Order: sequence, then structure tokens, then C-alpha cells
Amino acid sequence: MIISELKESFENQISGIYANSEISELFSIFCTQILGINKFELRRSEDHIISEEQNSVFIKIITELKAGKPYQQILGETEFYGLKFFVDENVLIPRPETEELLELAITEIHKNKVTDLKILDIGTGSGIIPIVLKKKFPEAKVSAIDFSEKALKTAKKNADFHEADINFIHQNYLEEYLLEVYDIIISNPPYIGIDEEKEIADSVKEFEPKMALFSPTSNALIFYEKIAEDCNNHLTEKGMVFLEINQKLGEETKALFTNVLSEVHLIKDISGNDRFVFGRK
Repeated sequence: MIISELKESFENQISGIYANSEISELFSIFCTQILGINKFELRRSEDHIISEEQNSVFIKIITELKAGKPYQQILGETEFYGLKFFVDENVLIPRPETEELLELAITEIHKNKVTDLKILDIGTGSGIIPIVLKKKFPEAKVSAIDFSEKALKTAKKNADFHEADINFIHQNYLEEYLLEVYDIIISNPPYIGIDEEKEIADSVKEFEPKMALFSPTSNALIFYEKIAEDCNNHLTEKGMVFLEINQKLGEETKALFTNVLSEVHLIKDISGNDRFVFGRK
């Protein structure tokens, strides 16, 4: 089989799942990984013959794509904040909104002109948040909590890849106490209510960890209530909190922090949805 035939087969089989522009991009991504041919070389390589082994790999990929498996999991990696991160079925695939959360945090931290901070990320997943913050603020002492040992394994792999010194903590945050005081608390915790599960795409529910998506109880704000409580004794004076939130519960989430912090802001994402809460003690 030659590449032009492979491309036609690839496009035909997943045409009902992805838009044409996405299919073209996916094909080039997998060709780069499997054939070692980038998107620019592809145009000149349509008559290139692929091996049976390479064709078998593409057949497996097509089968997984048709089943709804995210292409990032098939690749085993994704790009976030301009950096490469490893992902698998044990961690959430990073979303653009979390890049916005980091932009907000980095901007506000820079305003304070303090670099030797103590930062805590709650529910770290693949470790994207603490790793980006450590790279931006090398002098900061960065810690990250997660309940999933498998997620922490992926997070440590990412930290090693980026040579980022992160203190990873295996902890059930809702059931245990924090032991230190931090200048920055940041979190993108599970915030989808159980009653919202039917609204979530099957490709997300079936392939990404439900523990990282859905609140463990009928109370979708349970993590935010605990974080607000911890701000009393585990956030320094003038310390800051940065949270990604459920867009349907913006005002409710903000209200949890109004009596705890000196200032609290509800901030919209680029799509105009209530997506972040930023506060200062």
C-alpha cells in the first residue's frame, strides 16, 4: 500500500467522527509518529510504500478512533502550554481552559514580584499545572496532590521529562489535612455534578477517568468547600487562590470564598463562560 491509498482509507473510515480539517491534521500527526514523515514531506511522499507492520498500526489506530478513543491517548502524548506532556487513560487530557487558568495565575504572581513561593496544586492529574508553574518560577517550592497513584505515576514521568522538581503527594484531599502553609493554592478539581453526567460526551466518559471528572458526591462544590476551609489555616496572608470551576456554579463557588478572602473575583473564559475564581487573602 502507498501513502495516498492509506490516506484515502483513513479519511473514509473516520469521516463521520471528525471534521475534514481535523482528519487531515490527525493523519499527518500519525504519519509523523509512525512513518517519520511530517506534514510538509507528506505532499511529496504520496507514492511512498508503507510496510505491512506500519499498515497494521494504522488499522489499530483507526479502530480506536472509531471507538471514540481520544487521539491524544492513542499517541500517548499531547501539547499543553507549548510543552509536550505524556497522557494515558489514568489522567484527563488537558483542556484549553486550564491554559487560561495558568495564564491568570502567572500574570497575578508576576504582579507580586515574588519568586520564592510555596505553591500547592490540588488534584494534579498529569502534573501539567505544577510543571508549568515550576518552569515559570524555578525558585518556587511546588507541591501537588492527587488521590490516584496511577495519575501520580504519569505526573512524575512528565516532571522527570521536563526536569521539574515537584513534591508529589499521594493523598485523599477530602479526607486528610494539609500539613503546610502555602502562598499559592491552585486547583482544577472534579467539578461536574453527578446529575450532569448525561451531558458529557461518551468519548470523554468512556476513556477519561471519572474520578477526575465527576464530584465524588451529589455535591458538585465539595472540593471548593474544602479548599475554602483550608484557606483559613493553610494560605499565607496575601496568599492567592486560583480555581477552575463549573460554569453553572460560578456565583455559588465565589460565595464560598467571600468570607475567607479579602477579595474574590469570578472570571469568564475566552468563550464567555464563568470559568475561574481568583482570590487573595
